[in-house]
Amino acid sequence: MAGHSKWANIQHRKGRQDAARSKLFSKLSKEITVAAKMGDPDPEKNPRLRLAVKVAKSQSMPNDNIDRAIKKAVGGEGDDYEEIRYEGYGPGGVAVIVEAMTDNRNRTASNVRSTFTKHGGNLGETGSVGFMFERKGEVSYPASVGDADTVMMAAIEAGAEDVESTEDGHIIWCADSDLNDVATALEAELGESDETKLVWKPSTTTELDLEGMQKLMKLIDALEDDDDVQRVTTNFDASDEVMEALAG
Repeated sequence: MAGHSKWANIQHRKGRQDAARSKLFSKLSKEITVAAKMGDPDPEKNPRLRLAVKVAKSQSMPNDNIDRAIKKAVGGEGDDYEEIRYEGYGPGGVAVIVEAMTDNRNRTASNVRSTFTKHGGNLGETGSVGFMFERKGEVSYPASVGDADTVMMAAIEAGAEDVESTEDGHIIWCADSDLNDVATALEAELGESDETKLVWKPSTTTELDLEGMQKLMKLIDALEDDDDVQRVTTNFDASDEVMEALAG
């Protein structure tokens, strides 16, 4: 299983998402407000907002929170945020992409650089690791929706590019520009997804042992704890034994 898929499972098993739900909702609200400000406040007329709302709902964000975030944009409330991507290397030479949304570029750059340094990483220039990833749409379903063949057929019909099915569930990838259409078609066939999002999919991975993974987890946790950071993606890979040890 690809590294980012394993990391999602570790997050779920360790309950990190539940523990950080308030912070997660805050970041999702920021994305919704920015998307609504940049385009039409009606999700049906604004593809980016439609995706932001879909992602928020996949994380069980209440409708009231979603409506409030959109109304902020309509009312001209909230700060004007700039989207910035940082790239660098973490422990063991793992490639790391950090996506941020900030109203103070200098503050965010300083914080991200400091976090990398403190946790054995090195912040690089834009493009320093981006070539190791592809921008893709990702839709996740639980194993209970059907077997691999059923999901594969639904994914092909929906216009997806690839499917990875394991005992933990199904992950479907598509071109980033096709995500909304593919997700909508899949929902009509398989029901509502666990998660729908744009991701940086690693095209090459870096293997880590248990010690390396423990160090990387600390870096990811510290980066994700920053209010300006929206998402952190890495290209790590690790054996099942290492992942089980981390989940224990």
